Amino acid sequence: MLSVQNISFGYSEKTVIQNISFNVEKGQNIAVIGESGCGKSTLLKLIYGLYDLNEGEIFFDGNQILGPKFNLVPGEEYIKYLAQDFDLMPYITVAENVGKYLSNMYKENKDQRVADLLAMVEMSEFADVKAKYLSGGQMQRVALARVLAVEPQILLLDEPFSHIDNFRKNALRRNLFAYLKRKGITVIVATHDSADALSFADETIVMQKGKLIEKAPSKELYFNPANKYVASLFGEVNEIAVDDENGETTNLLLYPHQLKVNSSGFIQVLVKQSFFKGNRYLIKGVLEKQVIFFEHNTALENEALVYLEVNNKVL
Repeated sequence: MLSVQNISFGYSEKTVIQNISFNVEKGQNIAVIGESGCGKSTLLKLIYGLYDLNEGEIFFDGNQILGPKFNLVPGEEYIKYLAQDFDLMPYITVAENVGKYLSNMYKENKDQRVADLLAMVEMSEFADVKAKYLSGGQMQRVALARVLAVEPQILLLDEPFSHIDNFRKNALRRNLFAYLKRKGITVIVATHDSADALSFADETIVMQKGKLIEKAPSKELYFNPANKYVASLFGEVNEIAVDDENGETTNLLLYPHQLKVNSSGFIQVLVKQSFFKGNRYLIKGVLEKQVIFFEHNTALENEALVYLEVNNKVL
């Protein structure tokens, strides 16, 4: 088990991580989400041992993870960390990059391992190409294969799909996270993409201004966000004040798909714009000077007055 205990860290006088604690069980997939600059990347670096903590401790299976003051070469052998800069060697081939840290004692096993990993990230045809000739997305896929070459116990991924085309990203995510589950590898992913959290993470950590504000199963966070900030990390969200049967006002957090047009609805909205989303339209409207987003199966005429109700089927 990975145990992060009351850690704090800052650069000079600026505090970046503030009193964070959480545990991760072996084999769990944890997503870390939050606005830019909230400390996601720094948290991964601290877990890897690249920085010295100002306060607190980090343990894995009872062994303390220490920073550069205690290690000549920062970083733990049983942890692999994929940064956003990839750190590939440009003048050797893709296959050589992936197999860089594998032993040459059993060359057939090494070659097979490299081939299997390149197949998983769909880079087999580039095995003999030098890394300097690759695109950013191709480099990122090679870097993913390389961190898995010597199988780690913990894998730390910092925006691992940010440079990869959408049509490849979905298949790669499915392949990668299925592989990590089969192998029982603990993975922590810092990401801006809610799909990484909703589709693949067992739990999601939400960070804001260096603090951990929530840690819960991803589905639970999505349907029961603590506040608008948490909900907004999963997409557009509306905060609508409604009166209950006792006359008390309650603020509801509603995603666009949770609102539907109904002539008997209680929310009156003036339509401002329709955005085509493939199988639906995202409609921008105004409710008493507040912008509201909802979904509809067709575009709506600008300046049209419509009534909305909460779609209870999706609550």
